[in-house]
Amino acid sequence: MIAQGGKSIYGASVGILMLDARFPRIPGDMGNAVTWPFPVLYRIVRDASPDRVVRNRAEGMLDAFVDAARDLVKDGADGITTNCGFLSLFQQELSEAVSVPVVTSSLMQVQMVNTILPAGKRAGVLTISASTLTQDHLIAAQVPDGTPIGTTEGGREFTRAILGNELRLDVEKARADNVEAAVALQADNPDLGAIVLECTNMCPYAADIQRATGLPVFSIVTLVSWFQAGLVPPVFPNP
Repeated sequence: MIAQGGKSIYGASVGILMLDARFPRIPGDMGNAVTWPFPVLYRIVRDASPDRVVRNRAEGMLDAFVDAARDLVKDGADGITTNCGFLSLFQQELSEAVSVPVVTSSLMQVQMVNTILPAGKRAGVLTISASTLTQDHLIAAQVPDGTPIGTTEGGREFTRAILGNELRLDVEKARADNVEAAVALQADNPDLGAIVLECTNMCPYAADIQRATGLPVFSIVTLVSWFQAGLVPPVFPNP
């Protein structure tokens, strides 16, 4: 066998662009490495705070994200993703800047999920900040017009602690915020057939949301797992 070189790091196909944050990242969170059943590469984009990215459109940060994405590719990543759904705004620019596939946002699943649902059903989005999730974000992720949007904004813990970049997180209160927001989204939209979690920090609560609503729940974990399976298809034994 002849081994082929060209990378600095091998065996980690997915490169994740991380916000510069300090809040707790519990198992299930995209930024907690135990979440993934496969190795990943992380690169922190300095000064890209949760508030700056979610509430201020990551203004002035594009070049920093492009540089970090290019560094991940140099290190060995075969595909690039990010840890904030609001970075859909950078999908086109990042795709043009690197030579590997890019999936910036969990929101990119909405259209695909719609195609698998029963007739008369559609996917809805649960976001950390409905007040700053604009049409620009949705259009960049090709989210269909009129998609129902629910939010944890105004809850007891989740949005405040994450966007405030706090050092402590009451996990049970955060769980309750996510479940209650999902149940409210379902109650307001009788045709809801699935929920897509915009925020990558919502993933630890996906199973709780599914149990409370009875609906399929899609997240950045489901998207990146699918993404990675394409980058590194499984090898099966010969029959």
